[in-house]
Amino acid sequence: MFIASAHAQTSAAAGAPAGGELFQIAFLIGLFVLFYFIAIRPQRKRQKEHQAMVAALEKGNEVVTSSGILGRIASLDDNYVVITVADKVDLKFQRIHIHAVLPKGTLKSIG
Repeated sequence: MFIASAHAQTSAAAGAPAGGELFQIAFLIGLFVLFYFIAIRPQRKRQKEHQAMVAALEKGNEVVTSSGILGRIASLDDNYVVITVADKVDLKFQRIHIHAVLPKGTLKSIG
């Protein structure tokens, strides 16, 4: 009884029109395009802006690191930055961990 009705349903589904697969493919492509414009493209833009900021670092810039440490750049090399955070206190960071360059005078105004 149940087998005959199940067989009848599968044979009816096999004769369905082929337009459904095309719709599914178009839906997946549309979903990927939407995901690209919502997630991937803005992230790449932020990465490029950060790389440009890191490349433009100079001695004397006031910066904040990704861990929240504020300081002034004492020296630079290709991969590392030495930041002075207090008198005779220098910390060495990788350049990529510089989060932002602060306007001149920010450290004095903070205290």
